[in-house]
Amino acid sequence: MKSVKFLSIIAFAAVILSGCGQPKGELTGIGSVSRFNEASPYGMVYIKRGSFMMGSNSQTAIFDTPDNLLTVTVDAFWMDETEITNDEYKQFVNWVRDSIAYKALIEAGRTEFALQTGEDVDEEEARINWKKKIPWNSKEEDIQEALYSMYYEDGIELNTTLLHYEYTWIDYDQAALPSNRFDVSRGVYPVGAIARVDTSWVDEDGIIRDSTLERPLRQAKDLTSRRIIGVYPDTLIWVRDFKFAYNEPLLRMYFSHPGYAFYPVVGVTWEQAEAFCHWRTNLFNNNNPILGQDYRLPTESEWEYAARGGRKMSAYPWGGNYARDDKGCFMANFKPYRGSYTDDTGGMTMKVASFKPNDYGLFDMAGNVSEWTSSAFNSTSNNWIHDFNPSFQYTAKKDDPDVLKRKVIRGGSWKDISYFMQCGTRTYEYQYECRPYIGFRCVRSFIGEGI
Repeated sequence: MKSVKFLSIIAFAAVILSGCGQPKGELTGIGSVSRFNEASPYGMVYIKRGSFMMGSNSQTAIFDTPDNLLTVTVDAFWMDETEITNDEYKQFVNWVRDSIAYKALIEAGRTEFALQTGEDVDEEEARINWKKKIPWNSKEEDIQEALYSMYYEDGIELNTTLLHYEYTWIDYDQAALPSNRFDVSRGVYPVGAIARVDTSWVDEDGIIRDSTLERPLRQAKDLTSRRIIGVYPDTLIWVRDFKFAYNEPLLRMYFSHPGYAFYPVVGVTWEQAEAFCHWRTNLFNNNNPILGQDYRLPTESEWEYAARGGRKMSAYPWGGNYARDDKGCFMANFKPYRGSYTDDTGGMTMKVASFKPNDYGLFDMAGNVSEWTSSAFNSTSNNWIHDFNPSFQYTAKKDDPDVLKRKVIRGGSWKDISYFMQCGTRTYEYQYECRPYIGFRCVRSFIGEGI
């Protein structure tokens, strides 16, 4: 009895002590953890916040507009330590392939591949049961018929033109227009507010169609854009971009053969890279209890800051103003001399991380393949961009002129001379074009202040 009374006293004291520092009737917050430490994303390198002088350190190309050097500050972020490889991009392609296969099976009446089972399953809206394996080699007639639709008539080669990824996003550019400013006190958008958004659909011939809509802006969902994008890389680039050259072996094997698994993926447009980032974000968030920042393409300033590796005035990511080290060895995969591609030990693309990383631990920030950024290209943007997290962002609509669809690419490639490998050198490509010398890597903003 004494022991019970003693325990009661201890429990009462514990309650009193636990209330210390938490006065009733005062603002104390909701009890969130006092410190959150973000786990390192797999395959990414942490880039601490800092400032640097953005722009070319050396003479610009002939007839090019000289850079206006600008001291800027960039927040902390994570960046892929290498360019996205064929093997990594195949994970995206295979996910899209499998999702189409699951949908075909469900629509064929095989509801065991849906999370909801039974006769009341809505075949068009059913969610996929990813734990149920796809019976690719099944002998059942209805399963064979459903999966056969994904192949060409020979039943052997996958019809890659069917590999479509569909996603939506909120167009914050439209939301930020002064004419669309939301009245938070009244909970309404202005009378006459209009949102220009993208939409996509697949026509009866299986072709993806895009258009721009103008709709009255009455609620947040009116700002939603929709995109359908084919995800398979364009392998014909190896022949189309290099006339009078025998690149057919690369056309046939570069993306599909395991011998090229750890080479950077190419033949991917800016739009496909954006779709990959969206998919990668969902892949992470669907498998982790705490959501992370979105995966995305780096802004131009983030890319240059990361490429410099803390060496603020160096021309190249490895430091210094030369493409060779003190032993005369080339420091990256590029075109050293006229036609002498192999003098740097590589011909065309090479396996990622074939050369030493920069001081941030990032590989191939110069050479191998050029890289897409999220920034729109304007030759004079350094004259008017902000000096904190600068980037000229523009989401081009379907009916916009091509000049608004230019995106900055950085880093130079296996077919470029050394000038294009310099940290401050910038050029562009149209967002709907793909090349055998352009790839990409992702970044993710750091949660919190960073150090």
